[in-house]
Amino acid sequence: MSSALLEIQDLTVSFQTSQGVRRAVEQVSLYIEEGETLGLVGESGCGKSVTALSVLGLVDRSTGLIESGRILFKGKNLLDLNTEALRRLRGNAISMVFQEPMTSLNPVLPVGRQIAEPLMTHQGLSKIEAYASAMTWLERVKIPMARKRMQEYPHQLSGGMRQRVMIAMAMVCSPSLLMADEPTTALDVSTQAQILHLIEKLKADLKMSVLFITHDLGIVAQTAKRVVVMYAGQVVEAASVTDIFDRPAHPYTRGLLRSIPRMQPPTDVPKKRLQEIKGTLPSLDIIIPGCRFADRCPEVFEPCRQKKPDLSPVQAGQQARCWLYADGSGKP
Repeated sequence: MSSALLEIQDLTVSFQTSQGVRRAVEQVSLYIEEGETLGLVGESGCGKSVTALSVLGLVDRSTGLIESGRILFKGKNLLDLNTEALRRLRGNAISMVFQEPMTSLNPVLPVGRQIAEPLMTHQGLSKIEAYASAMTWLERVKIPMARKRMQEYPHQLSGGMRQRVMIAMAMVCSPSLLMADEPTTALDVSTQAQILHLIEKLKADLKMSVLFITHDLGIVAQTAKRVVVMYAGQVVEAASVTDIFDRPAHPYTRGLLRSIPRMQPPTDVPKKRLQEIKGTLPSLDIIIPGCRFADRCPEVFEPCRQKKPDLSPVQAGQQARCWLYADGSGKP
């Protein structure tokens, strides 16, 4: 996609473990347009966060290795940049909101200083200017008594406030791309809704793109235009939100949808149990010759266990990594 803000092409990332080299991400491709929100969905351990960390050059080099692929941001391959160039990019043109603020915020620095530092580092603002802007951003993310909170430490704030501080830190330099990694997981339902609304409003105000990483398709339905579904390090389906919910193609995607709690049905309709996806993600230690979902798939047949499927077209704008669509007909 030549017009894409971010385009990941055939990204493969491996890690050195006590059992040898294991691939956490294999030939992942996706793109995000200017001003678009893309949902990246999958179970814990499927490679979503590793994909995002690769964009920022944050894969631990002592154990991790980007084996192949390209990560194009505004047409420039980020994998060709040196450490200093990546440092200038992080928190400036590309920002990230992490899942757990208490492990991301510095526990010994006031939150005001942590928000102000990107402005001094990337935009050359004086301390007075940066602190004034930091307080404005605390107000903008709806933290009450912003002047007082500027002097407080992360442990003195609630979980929702800490997440808002993380959002302020990520937004303060007006990035072109925000990557939000499970930003609402540890929050109660009402606070989740507030955070989602805040991200959406700031996205519109700053005209930025968002990569929303989550395991919750319900959140994706509220926020994203398109969805990429990952399983065991691979992209298994890519489609618009409408197609994912109305015409899911991959058996794994259909399983995810069946496991979403629904509104209480009328009293005259029999209650149905949630349908879980049986089994667990395959271990990275296991070499699988065929489809990685085969052992959990209710529609498995012989080719699934013999050879890895490619992403095949299902219909315009929708692809699935499944032998059901390998003939190109778009029909199982």
